[in-house]
Amino acid sequence: MTLHDCIIAALKTVYDPEMPVNIYELGLIYGFTVNPGGRVQIRMTLTAPNCPVAGTLPADVERAVRGVPGVTAVGLELTFDPPWSKDRMSEAAKLALGLEDVIPVTRIRR
Repeated sequence: MTLHDCIIAALKTVYDPEMPVNIYELGLIYGFTVNPGGRVQIRMTLTAPNCPVAGTLPADVERAVRGVPGVTAVGLELTFDPPWSKDRMSEAAKLALGLEDVIPVTRIRR
């Protein structure tokens, strides 16, 4: 696995305690970059600005990514622009949460 893949795997170990889905599949990670020296810069959001885990979830993300071999440092930018919405969720997350319209009709084959 590449360093990029290992970081994604680490992000998938972090869960919003109010939802049984990891933060990566929830779409809370807006993106990340890795510089040649192994420094990771993460841009993420929360489901709402007043989220009860606003004080702890970013630290959990940093800790998970910092534990990836090859990562030398982690910077995290918490943003609410654009605001999170369920449209950012993966199909797997929508299915796990029982949301409707998980599979577009155009993808259903007869």
